[in-house]
Parts: sequence; C-alpha cells; structure tokens
Amino acid sequence: MKIKVLKNILSANDQRAQENHELFDGHKICAINITASPGAGKTSTIMAAIRALKGEIGIGVIEGDISSSIDAEAVSKEGIPAVQINTGGACHLDATMLSNAFDSLPLAEIDLLFIENVGNLICPASFALGEHKKVLIASVPEGDDKPYKYPVMFNQSDLVILNKIDLLPYVKFDRQRFIDAVRGLNKNATIIEISCTTGEGIERWLEWLATTIDDSRE
Repeated sequence: MKIKVLKNILSANDQRAQENHELFDGHKICAINITASPGAGKTSTIMAAIRALKGEIGIGVIEGDISSSIDAEAVSKEGIPAVQINTGGACHLDATMLSNAFDSLPLAEIDLLFIENVGNLICPASFALGEHKKVLIASVPEGDDKPYKYPVMFNQSDLVILNKIDLLPYVKFDRQRFIDAVRGLNKNATIIEISCTTGEGIERWLEWLATTIDDSRE
C-alpha cells in the first residue's frame, strides 16, 4: 500500500511538472533547476549570472528553502523578481509548489528562470519540476567523492559545476577523480569549473546559459 501511495504522489507530480513545462514553453521561458548540498554556492552562482545578464534579458528566481527568505531578499536587491518557497521541512521542491509561485512572477517579462532547489542531493532527484535543464553544483571543500555518494543526482544533471576552485591549493581534492566519477555516471553532462570569489570560469557558465536559452526556444 505504501508503494502504491508513493507511485500516486510521483505520478501526480509528473503531470503537474508537464503542465509547468508547457507554461514555460508558452511564455518562452528557459527554466533551470539548480541543485546542490547546503553551502556549495547555489545562490552565489545564480547571483554571478544575474549581475552579468540583468539588463540584457529578463530574469526571475524561485528560491526553495526549508525556512527564511534570505536568498530571495538578496536576489530582490539586484532588482530581479524573486519568490521564496518555504517547504516547512520538506527536503525538496515539487511541481505543485513551483506552480503556486507563478502568480507572483511577471512571466511575460522573464526569459530565464532560475529555480534554486532545497539544499539536498537526494530528495530533489525524485521530483520533476518541469524545467528545461538540471544543474548540479558541487564545491571543492565538500570533497571529490560526492559523485560516488549521490550518483542519481549526478546522473540526471545536464551541467555539473565545480565551485570554489580557488580553494584547490588549500584543500585535499583530486580534480581528476571527481571528473572521472562524473563521466562514469553521466557521459553527456557538461562540466564547468568556477570560482564565484575570483570570477574564474564564470564566462563559461554564462556561455552555457546563452546556449541553453537559445535551445529552449527552438
């Protein structure tokens, strides 16, 4: 019986996710679902893109967290429309939570929508949101074994960002081991190394976004 209930929940979520995807396409919005462990740099990576692209394209952000509105407030200070979703303890966003936020966003003015998922590398893997692409952010201080510990999330991601590479000289991290692990799980994923502190690699992140936006409109 528990298995049946779980199947029903996931089936209903998938249906709503499809509706979300159709809404994004109808408004010509490229939606990016960003996942990571807490502290890996989701908000910093989003903010780097916002500061580079605002004024050129319309950007919106949906922030998912267990509580607080700190991240949404930081985005709003940049003049970007942002909606905070507090899950009240749930370790992921789901498609219905996402759709409930749409009325608070100027969808007609948005070209690129960042969806910052709850900091977790397990639960978000089971819940589609209707996004066009999945981005997973890992960071050097977390260690090079993250792909081995959370293979499903790495397998599902279109882009894997390795953040905080400015710390490589100070942290025991085997870059090649990390890359080989990602490739072993997901041969098609793009891998980008960045530092939100120094700006290294941010241009590649922006180039990936530009290509993804173009592809979503075809």
